Amino acid sequence: MTDETLVFLPGTMCDARLFAPQMFELAPERSVVMAPVTRGERVEEIASGLLDGLPRRFALCGQGLGGMVAIDIMRRAPDRVSRIALIATNALQDTPADAAQRESWIVGARTGRLREVMAEMIPPEALAPGTDRAAIRALLDDMADFLGPEIFVRQMRILQRRRDLQSALRRCKVPALMIAGSEDRLFPVKRMEFLAEFTPYASLQVIEGAGHFPSLEAPGALSSVLRSWLSAPLVLT
Repeated sequence: MTDETLVFLPGTMCDARLFAPQMFELAPERSVVMAPVTRGERVEEIASGLLDGLPRRFALCGQGLGGMVAIDIMRRAPDRVSRIALIATNALQDTPADAAQRESWIVGARTGRLREVMAEMIPPEALAPGTDRAAIRALLDDMADFLGPEIFVRQMRILQRRRDLQSALRRCKVPALMIAGSEDRLFPVKRMEFLAEFTPYASLQVIEGAGHFPSLEAPGALSSVLRSWLSAPLVLT
């Protein structure tokens, strides 16, 4: 077993169940940790709080909001991050239109309509067509219900307040992997391709037959991709 710990950071309104298949698959080979992104009022605050409890050196894999936190952790402690993988992650600030949409969702969550809000945030076309779509949708709803409206509002505020993360990625000095689902209509492949283009040592991996949540829609494929990424040399020349 390698001593390089892999730290997963889930996306908005998701918990450890988002990466449960990969944790189960990779745990026999290395230490695997799930770090919550629910504590703090800003990306920077979450990153700072997590660093105190993480190993001396580790690999990061984050989706969405978790990916943003991963980037900030790398910015703060570049000597501790051995490699980074990002899934459906936006490195830009919220646009005024995005921020306004979040205000509408916040109102909905506060008035007992969290399920409706989640259905609007993650529409059917975000998931790849297939027999597992209903089960994955149910799991996403269950995670959102478990975290609740208070966490939802906090995470929406975090996303509204986030800084532009492109400069942090441009300074990346470790193996970086940008991951996209081929069927993701919510966060198309071209967005992750854009990140890969300006991140040093980065590569793009498209998971065929997956939508916005490849960890659940194509768990075996994502585990295989992560295993290859984790085996890449740590020292780049």
